[in-house]
Amino acid sequence: MLVDDVAVDFPELKIILAHPSFPWQDEALAVATHKPQVHIDLSGWSPRYFPPQLVRYANTLLQDKVLFGSDYPVITPDRWLADFAALDIRPEVRAKILKGNAVRLLGLGARMFPRPTT
Repeated sequence: MLVDDVAVDFPELKIILAHPSFPWQDEALAVATHKPQVHIDLSGWSPRYFPPQLVRYANTLLQDKVLFGSDYPVITPDRWLADFAALDIRPEVRAKILKGNAVRLLGLGARMFPRPTT
């Protein structure tokens, strides 16, 4: 809950909670739901062990605030992605988690990576 205080005191600060916030998962979900600049990354755990409430929130309320993370070298990206593929995540949300949310949060849009001209 200390993160909640920081998010209130510094509303423009981008905060990423890591390792799906174990053992404070429910608190992290609550803070990320109510604080616009608080996000959750999914590193540190295999998706096969994500608690049901994390999957439910990632698929709905927090679909724009959840980020990919593998925790390499402990969990390789290949293993993490294979386990993630088995989760019941909607395709459009899957794309956000794997790339879109990080691009937006970190400001890595088209200006940063312009398409080559032919």
